[in-house]
Amino acid sequence: MLGLFRYHNKAEKDLARYINNVFGFYPHNIALYQLAFTHKSVSANKLNGITVNNERLEYLGDTVLSTIVGEYLFKKFPTKQEGFLTEMRSKIVSRASLNKLSMKLGFDKMVMYAKSHDKHSGFRSIGGNAFEAFTGALFLERGYNFTRKILINHVILMHLDIEEIEKNDVNYKSKLLEWSQKEKHSVEFRHIGTKGEGFDKMYVIQVFIDEKEYGQAVDFSIKGAEQLAAEKTWHAMEEENQESQDN
Repeated sequence: MLGLFRYHNKAEKDLARYINNVFGFYPHNIALYQLAFTHKSVSANKLNGITVNNERLEYLGDTVLSTIVGEYLFKKFPTKQEGFLTEMRSKIVSRASLNKLSMKLGFDKMVMYAKSHDKHSGFRSIGGNAFEAFTGALFLERGYNFTRKILINHVILMHLDIEEIEKNDVNYKSKLLEWSQKEKHSVEFRHIGTKGEGFDKMYVIQVFIDEKEYGQAVDFSIKGAEQLAAEKTWHAMEEENQESQDN
């Protein structure tokens, strides 16, 4: 089957085999998928003055992926309300979830990135980003229906446990905000600083409840840091409640 397509070198053939093994199809435009696996740290080459990397495909893939997941959840849970569907979609397409998924799919071994950087620290998101870029490439080459079929059959059904996500994956930021509204407390997520720079830049978020300092967290995205800080705050509040009950 590989011989039916025109791949010009070993790198193209290896990528085509990988895509077929994981997703069940051979790409027609292999260059598009090579772009999807090219991190910005190695985007020194330019085409017509434009730096070549997967960021634009990542942007497109993010939109397509959210739409496909949203449609899948809408059909799978016909009686659930908008809030539930939105929360479930957020869990599935979150950066942490996509990073874990990309590891299962072997994306970390396929992405081209600058070897001088540690992909397990500042580059921990390259797999998730590449998965979104891959989705964008697939959409451009084959269209929405084919992309939906591939992602549902080869990703969602094979690698995601929707029931487990529904049951256990807690969005602590949402829980904290819902609690604050119910109990009439003010909650604020303050961006209080950064650590590192460039690809290793991290954001420091501090939670304040009624101007009292609670959980602080650091992550490579503001949203990620907010979730971690919210989780620390939630557990700290549980400990406070337990102590008050014991006394």
